[in-house]
Amino acid sequence: MENSNSSNLGTVIGALLIGIAAGAAVGILFAPEKGSKTRSNLLSSAKGLAKDLRHKIVDEVDALRKKADELESLAKEQVDNYTGNSSKGQRSESTAYHN
Repeated sequence: MENSNSSNLGTVIGALLIGIAAGAAVGILFAPEKGSKTRSNLLSSAKGLAKDLRHKIVDEVDALRKKADELESLAKEQVDNYTGNSSKGQRSESTAYHN
């Protein structure tokens, strides 16, 4: 699952970079405004895209942290079940070796 999330993030970043490059090229080629105004518009658009990308990355990091916490809890539960240290009571040594 982790591989899928990192693959999705890579796809999003790649698409974003392609979009930025294409938008900048089209904007410069067809700009009816002075160069300084065009640069200002491009900078503003780039800042907006960077902000959106930052939000997406934060969301992905939060999702990955949540999944890591879930996996950690599951691992601890499995270790507790294996060693007999579950919160429901400890198994005797004789039953712990037979399971």
